[in-house]
Amino acid sequence: MLAKVLSGTTIGLDGVPIEVEVDVSSRGLPTLTIVGLPDKAVDEAKERVKAAIVNTSFEMPDSRITVNLAPADIPKEGSAFDLPIAIGILAASGMIEQQSLYKRVFIGELSLEGLVRRVPGVISIALMAKEKKYTEIFVPLENVEEAVLIGGVQIYPVQNLGELVLHLNGEKMLSRYKKKIKEEDVEEVFEFDFADIKGQEQAKRALEIAAAGGHNIHLKGVPGAGKTMLSRAFPSILPSMTSDEVLEVTKIYSTAGLTGVTTRIHQRPFRSPHHTTSRMGLVGGGTHPRPGEISLAHRGVLFLDEFAEFPRSTLEALRQPLEDGTVTISRVAGSLTFPARFLLVAASNPCPCGYLGHPKKQCRCMPGNILKYKKRLSGPILDRIDLHVDVPPVEEEKLIQDIGSESSITVKNRVIAARQFQTKRFAKSSIKTNAEMKTNAIKQYCNLEDEATQLLKTAITRLSLSARSYFKIIKIAQTIADLEHRQSINAGYVAEALQYRAKEE
Repeated sequence: MLAKVLSGTTIGLDGVPIEVEVDVSSRGLPTLTIVGLPDKAVDEAKERVKAAIVNTSFEMPDSRITVNLAPADIPKEGSAFDLPIAIGILAASGMIEQQSLYKRVFIGELSLEGLVRRVPGVISIALMAKEKKYTEIFVPLENVEEAVLIGGVQIYPVQNLGELVLHLNGEKMLSRYKKKIKEEDVEEVFEFDFADIKGQEQAKRALEIAAAGGHNIHLKGVPGAGKTMLSRAFPSILPSMTSDEVLEVTKIYSTAGLTGVTTRIHQRPFRSPHHTTSRMGLVGGGTHPRPGEISLAHRGVLFLDEFAEFPRSTLEALRQPLEDGTVTISRVAGSLTFPARFLLVAASNPCPCGYLGHPKKQCRCMPGNILKYKKRLSGPILDRIDLHVDVPPVEEEKLIQDIGSESSITVKNRVIAARQFQTKRFAKSSIKTNAEMKTNAIKQYCNLEDEATQLLKTAITRLSLSARSYFKIIKIAQTIADLEHRQSINAGYVAEALQYRAKEE
């Protein structure tokens, strides 16, 4: 007897429908075979499904069973097919009414005792179910908060195989999960606050501009100046994520299997990979490509401490994502595109020993070593970073005196006000922040006063600005104008923006 059960898998971040066909033959030796390009985890489902069916007080058919995962040309990986395979076997052997499987999607891993466990990629599969107009989706109880983010499809949480079978046979119905109408605001908790940082007013100002306009920033200074603390306090001044951004980020973490106990990602991601991270770990990849650190930092912050210590080939891989906000990974099986609209915060020392330019400590590096160290960061990478800030050592007076600094919430309110200016400005486009503007958008939206235009002309001549640097300065100046609640860009804003360009050394 043949039974068909709907399920799904993920390719990249997209859900793909999979039809689980189960044939229980009346002839042949009692075996269970799975076909349709299963990986090792899918193939091992045979033993998990057998034990789960028996331990849930159902009878495993003593005959030849063939399971086909269609379409057969798509590689299947993971343990999410355990539940649909078990349902298919029970339906093909007559223990479940097959009509009850119509337009219902099943995903979940089975334990040997029949419990249904969490699986990755539930959001993508729920979105696929909605697009295909499937009426119901049965997911593990631990995944229900992810699935419910996708409206328009009925979500049923499942704890074990037995209760699902009773539901499908109409004996004891499961309760449909209903999303709460009112959701309490989740309080964001940050490791550091701007109020905890002594001095460094210029660096704080640059970080405020970076947060307001979505600009990438490079902090360079001696050890102990506070680069890492400034960077880790940076997320505390970023605006909270919108509901659409929460869905985007949670979808990435769900696919990567990183949702953990907190099924929804409410706080902007802050990723801080070690400088020994491989190129694949940073950008993403693998035989079946997975999101890397830059995609996990989507709509959040990617902090690269000891920036110059990263392998040059790894840093060069950031060029396209920094420019486009996406990363495309090509393998023999095909190409996948992951979102990577992150805000880069890089921190580095001026030389190998770190004390070049220190007012009190002497640098002990040889000139050749300093030059070699600086060459680790290529011009194209530095040119894609909008703000370059020197972070000097903290003065003794500011370190000792108990003078309160502005709190992160005060700075955050100014950033939110500036973002609101940008939201109104880009209402009819897909642009969200000033940093995302291309050349045409800059010409359309940025209004420079005559003095500002004249100052830019002078800067092009004297500083030999490239075309990218020219437009970058305009974007930064526009962000400064937004922070000041001004519609046009004056010469003062351009002058401040010029201070943040990369210095030639």
